[in-house]
This record gives sequence, structure tokens and C-alpha cells, in this order.
Amino acid sequence: MILIIGATGFIGMYTTLAFLQAGKQVIACGRNETAGKVLEKMGARFVSLDMTKPEDFAKLPEEGIEGVVLLSGLMPANARADLENEENAADYFRVNVIGTINVLEFCRKHGIRKVLSCCSYADVSGAWGKGYAITEEEPRSFSFTGDHAVYVISRNAANDVMEYYNQQHHMQCAWFRFPPVYGNSPHGTIYVNGKLYKSAVATFIDNAIAGKDIEIWGNPHVKRDLIYVKDVARAYVMAMESDKTYGLYNMTGHTQIDLQEQAETIIDVFGGGKKSRIIYRPEKANRTPSFLYSMEKAERDFGFRPEYTTYRAMMEDYKAEMDSGFWDSFLEGRKKD
Repeated sequence: MILIIGATGFIGMYTTLAFLQAGKQVIACGRNETAGKVLEKMGARFVSLDMTKPEDFAKLPEEGIEGVVLLSGLMPANARADLENEENAADYFRVNVIGTINVLEFCRKHGIRKVLSCCSYADVSGAWGKGYAITEEEPRSFSFTGDHAVYVISRNAANDVMEYYNQQHHMQCAWFRFPPVYGNSPHGTIYVNGKLYKSAVATFIDNAIAGKDIEIWGNPHVKRDLIYVKDVARAYVMAMESDKTYGLYNMTGHTQIDLQEQAETIIDVFGGGKKSRIIYRPEKANRTPSFLYSMEKAERDFGFRPEYTTYRAMMEDYKAEMDSGFWDSFLEGRKKD
């Protein structure tokens, strides 16, 4: 039996489905009751759980859990604090650090050795754009300003506590460092410095479907290493099954795709007969960073290789998922909430 905490989120729902398809029983935990109903239809058992509340863990079975996937957390994309007027550092530590400790304590007390989680890819942002594939041995180097700063600090602290439990309590904790994960989901908006915006990929897709112009700001050939959500979910299944899984793992597609290729692919896949024009706006700032991560450790320890290695493959599956209505019941439930 696998326990997934944060199962009601984007990555969590696909990861739940991947474990179910692998023949595992899944206890899916989260705070979104509407998404919980979707998870139960998929075949999981849903438990409403807030990992910041130690008393909530009494809802879980004390035996039969072989491993935990911890995906819950506070991220800049869902943090509403406007850093110009308020500070939310304590919230990050309450959720990401204390919440992680609560999970680890539940596992320690009940003999669950394996916990898989995640971390921020921005913990090595100082190495971005330097022309080499970043490995897990890259020293931490990140900005101490902006809406991602305390998130990175809190994730680093949570992962350090996981390593403490590895060494002090002989656990087998590991965490994935992944960039923005692509895939169809109901979460088309994100917070940036406390302000709500539609994500770039959602904007591109909406405009392509409507035949509207798609603007590319700044350098259209900035390249990023991307990963598709189904690859992430499959990697968690593979990592859970391996006795070698331990510590930090890069989790990307290990291939760089530039902004212009993304726009062209989205127009081709989603546009149908409507062919949007690409409008170049070099005068507008684009803070999209360029990066590439090494995937050798994940392949060595649990045999993972990404299947979605081109942006076309990602977008074609994205469209197939969107057309399938996978999220329809979730979205309908949100309208009624």
C-alpha cells in the first residue's frame, strides 16, 4: 500500500493514477474534497489530511504502508502573499518543514522507511545558463530575494531534515528536483509575487485554439529543460520499487526546448485550421531562465529514462488528456464549491 500526501494536486493526481496502474493500493491524502472524489473514482482511498496537523495522521492505518510519496507543500505558485506589503516566511516553514517532520515522524513510529518527496530546481539557479548539465553534486547557489527565495530555503531545510532521518533513523528518503512540470490540469493560473496570472503555456494554448496571436517576449530562443507530468509520476513508481533510491535526484527531460519551438508546436497541435501568428516582442522583459540537468543518477539507481523527450510528444498527449475529459468532474465540482 502506497500513501500519497498531496494527491489532490496536479502531480499528485497523475502519480496516484500511475501507482494504481502499477497494481498498488493507494491511500490518497489531501485537503480538496472535490479532487478526493475524483481520486476515489480512479480507485484510490481518499483521506482528508492536513500535514501541518499531527492529529490528522491518526486517520491513517498504522500497518501495511510500504512507502510514502510526499507532494504537499506551499509553493510560490499557490502563495497569495504580496511580498511588497507582507511576509510569508513563517508559512513556508510551517508547511514545508514542520509538515515534512510530521510525515517523517509518522513514518518513523510505524516502521515506514521509504519517503519520496521533491525540492526546488532553483536551489542551484546560480549554475543556470553556464553551458553544462547540472548534476546532483552541484553546490547550492540561489537568490535570497524574490517570491521563490524563502520557498527554496524551506525546501532545502525540509530535504536536510529528510537526510537527517536517513542517517539518524536509517530511513530511505529521496527527493526529486524537477522544473515546471507540463501536462493537462485544472490549474491554469499561478501566483507571482502574490498576483494571479494565467500560466504561459495555458495562454499559448488558449490563443492557439482561438486563432489569436501568440506573443513571445524577449529572446525567442531561450532554452529550458522540461519534463512531462506522466514521466514524473512514472519515476515515483520506479523509485519506490528500487532498493538503491536515496537522496537527491534531478528529474527532467534532459533535453532543451526553446520558446519559439514551444509556440510553433502549440499552434500546430491545438490550432487546427486556425493558424495563430507569432508576434515577437524583444523589447519586453522575459525572465525565463536557461538550464539543463543531468539525468544519469536516476537512470543508474532505478532505471528511469523520460519517455516524453520532445515538446510535440508532450503537447500531443496534453491535448489527448484535455479531450478525454479527465478533469471535467473536478472542474464541475469547483464551480459548485
